[in-house]
Amino acid sequence: MEISGTQEISVYEANQLYGEVGKYRYLQFSNEAIQGAIDLKDPSRVVMEYPRAIIHLMEKNNPAFEQAFMIGHGIGTIAGYFSNKKVTIAEVDEKVVELSRAFFHYHTDNVVIGDGRVILSRQSPGSFDYIVVDAFTKQGTPYHLTTLPFFEEMKEKLSVNGAVIMNLMGKIKNDKLINAIHSTLREAFDVVQAFSLPAEDAADIRNIIIMGSSKAVAFEPRAMAGFFGLELEEGHRLMDKG
Repeated sequence: MEISGTQEISVYEANQLYGEVGKYRYLQFSNEAIQGAIDLKDPSRVVMEYPRAIIHLMEKNNPAFEQAFMIGHGIGTIAGYFSNKKVTIAEVDEKVVELSRAFFHYHTDNVVIGDGRVILSRQSPGSFDYIVVDAFTKQGTPYHLTTLPFFEEMKEKLSVNGAVIMNLMGKIKNDKLINAIHSTLREAFDVVQAFSLPAEDAADIRNIIIMGSSKAVAFEPRAMAGFFGLELEEGHRLMDKG
């Protein structure tokens, strides 16, 4: 276990992950949320559902994409999968990057330490085909990564047919923050599509992926790792504070 800032970060090994028997190593934050996992018997396999779904969306909507920007590193699953592309990663916690290199076979030198919004602001307009936001603290996705001014800035940094993909945690019904993020993203992008993992109850917290684009979002349900298309309720618009 490592302490980084106010957050505990742990690396564990286990004989099962989400009910699947095998030999796994995973990175976990203090809120017990698993941030990334590898199959020690097949390290190249993408184990967790949400990166599999995001990878499918990226490949399906722009298979020839060249550049991506990611906010949040985890163990580097998505960036590692796209090792043949130019991927820039912003990660606020240097310890996370150290652990990804020491325990999860991440060796690419493409991570910039610092706040993702600040680092993105320094990039040239139209630079990226995809921007992926996969950043979490104990409180969830950092607020300043969910506001309309930030979404408008992301759109400015995207290529003509570029898209943003956000991995969030929330409920599919009566979740004020999820609904607000979805509605705010719709202010900046012509098309916004949400997806959710199934859960036993609508009130259960689960991964929700939201994609914003200038064109219809293409996907094959069988390739979405269990995620299904979701209609979210109208929410309020999120603006920067202060």
